[in-house]
Amino acid sequence: MKGSTIALDTWNGREAAALIVDGRLEDLFIEDDQPRPGNLYRAIAQRPMKGQGGMFLDTPDGSAFLRQVKGLSPGQPMLVQVTGFAEPGKAIPVTAKLLFKSRYAIVTPEAPGLNVSRQIKDDDLRESLLELVHDTLGEVALPEGAGLILRSSCAGASEDEIAEDIIAMAELSKAVLADMTGAAELLVDGEGPHGLAWREWSDPAEIDDQPGSFARHGVDEMLEALKSPVVPLGNGASMVIEPTTALVAVDVNTGNDTSPAAGLKATLNAFRDLPRQLRLRGLGGVVVVDPAPMPKKDRRQVEQALKAALKKDRVETIVVGWTNLGMLELQRKRDRVPVKGLL
Repeated sequence: MKGSTIALDTWNGREAAALIVDGRLEDLFIEDDQPRPGNLYRAIAQRPMKGQGGMFLDTPDGSAFLRQVKGLSPGQPMLVQVTGFAEPGKAIPVTAKLLFKSRYAIVTPEAPGLNVSRQIKDDDLRESLLELVHDTLGEVALPEGAGLILRSSCAGASEDEIAEDIIAMAELSKAVLADMTGAAELLVDGEGPHGLAWREWSDPAEIDDQPGSFARHGVDEMLEALKSPVVPLGNGASMVIEPTTALVAVDVNTGNDTSPAAGLKATLNAFRDLPRQLRLRGLGGVVVVDPAPMPKKDRRQVEQALKAALKKDRVETIVVGWTNLGMLELQRKRDRVPVKGLL
């Protein structure tokens, strides 16, 4: 089936959203019991962790950990935002660099300037968007010292929609930044799966938000496939994705193909699909890939294929490099919860 569809439904009693492009599952959000990334707290500083350059904070949802703290004293309130999901037994990861993000606009406290996404290449459109920003900010001002980013989704939006988003984020940011005193409190809820779908999946798509949409679009079967660690790559090749306590291990196999180029073909197919598979499975942290056997001279080609696939991925991932044993290491942000337990 050609085209894009956004299915908004529930899965095992949890709110869920799925993006299907040309009949293939491209992205997935499933509600979890952990604090949501994007939650914004007034937190209370507790104790510094000497040698780690951070401090534990008290929040309504439990202990949080903030890195790179300077001049922060125990008992002091501060505003922080959840950046990702905590590993089992660890504190909630937070940052003091707040972002007020919506579908079209992002307000950036303590980062002044007006910017338009680099993905918008049309100079005339960029100029008209900046004019719209100046006109809108004449009606409602940003917090002092704050900046504004217009996202790539502005390219297909009306001026009224963009202006409404800018005003909403400006007013929200001013209200939150003025609320610095008091006990630990949740000030802004992060988006749930349906809200994230509206905010992040901005390309034109059919939206099915009626009950049973997952079954109608085959999402149920696609989620069942995620329960298996084995991902078929065609011609008998496969990759096996297995999360461990320390890292995510990925093993690429050629299967029964014994041709000279079998290792290169299997690894290329694996690297082109790896970002999508990690995204759907909610896997992050250290990722170590053991490619299929191939000449060392082919490493540059397969690495370029992986980097091209990562450019289309929303999850921040760093390609660290090759190890002495011929494995490729990645560092991937943990901004999603592993879905294996939820499925």
